[in-house]
Amino acid sequence: MGHFLVSSKRSSLLTFRLKRALETLSSKEGRHTELISLYVPPDRQISDAMNNLRQEYSTASNIKSRTTRKNVLDAIEKVMQRLRLFKTPPETGLVIFSGALPQNGPGSEKIETYVIVPPEPVNIYLYRCDDKFHLDPLREMLRAKETYGILVVDGSGAAIALLRGNRLDIVDEVTSGLPGKHRAGGQSARRFERLREAEVNDYYKRVGTHANEAFLQVPDLKGIIVGGPGPTKVEFQEGGFLHYTLKGKILGAVDTSYVGYKGVDEVVVKSQDILREVRYLEEKRLVQQFLYELGHETGLATYGEREVREAIRKAAVRTLLISEDLDQLRVEMSCSNCGYTENRTIRKTELSKVQQETATGRCPNCSAQTLVMNEPKDVIDELAELADQSGASAEVISTQTEEGVMLIKSFGGLAAILKYPM
Repeated sequence: MGHFLVSSKRSSLLTFRLKRALETLSSKEGRHTELISLYVPPDRQISDAMNNLRQEYSTASNIKSRTTRKNVLDAIEKVMQRLRLFKTPPETGLVIFSGALPQNGPGSEKIETYVIVPPEPVNIYLYRCDDKFHLDPLREMLRAKETYGILVVDGSGAAIALLRGNRLDIVDEVTSGLPGKHRAGGQSARRFERLREAEVNDYYKRVGTHANEAFLQVPDLKGIIVGGPGPTKVEFQEGGFLHYTLKGKILGAVDTSYVGYKGVDEVVVKSQDILREVRYLEEKRLVQQFLYELGHETGLATYGEREVREAIRKAAVRTLLISEDLDQLRVEMSCSNCGYTENRTIRKTELSKVQQETATGRCPNCSAQTLVMNEPKDVIDELAELADQSGASAEVISTQTEEGVMLIKSFGGLAAILKYPM
């Protein structure tokens, strides 16, 4: 059985866990339509889901192929077993996958079961029997859910929008009311220019007021993208019309052919690279902060497994940095004869070799051939849990940036920014 623990608080660690779980599950394929996918939303009674599974069990009993019938019935039984462990669904719901999966060619099928508590609420009840697991609702949760502000502005008007994941809402529109650039007869050129400048300034102030009202009420606003067809967007951006706390959130400016909703839509299409960069910039900032503390010898940085574990044990870690490329397992060997225990960190490729050594080896303490190995644990998960227990935050760093590559290659994939020098 597999159990992927993913909880309801969004973070780089939980995103990484879900991504890893989906990679594992998407590689699974049954011989026939024998794989069960069950999605239970948080407001659904467990008893309702159980009743539904009993009906599916009854229906599956009529499958003509003896092998397929047995595999589907076994999978439904496994799902029901897992479901009985919950009195009510977790606050984000519950997802269970089960099915007969080939281990080594035809005839080697074995039932595997995976339980996921997703990072966001499941909004559908779904039961499906197919030759693959149904993963689309979970894949949707990996899409960026952060909120971005979009402001499209030119001489005729401005549109203010919020982008949340794949949902785009126009929250406000402002018309400029500006006169044309050509003066009426009888006005001096300088007087006309002065009046127009004052009106443009007033228009920018109004746009700034409306944008401030829209963006400041979003507590977790990740950034703002400014767009428009001409130089107006740059004049507005440089004129200081946005609240000072929002100015630092401007991620870039985008040229558009339109204003209004069409212009906002254009900004979204043209900003995919900018939006992708935001997480990368966060990762760069975190690793750069670690490098700064290390380079300036402030005592607020450490790296290496032994040093990081010691810092976590002393609750000295503020932020734990773990490379997503860290391919290590934590195993514990114990002696059933004398109680001796030993923890080791090994590469994932060494697991079968270490299991063999443990099964045939002798206890270093009493020399009895009674060593057993516990269930190996991914070092990323193990250290993240220890960090959480000590009050530290854990960040999984990709290798999409130079800093991320440096973390794995120069520092072994493990580093920490500390609360105080050790």
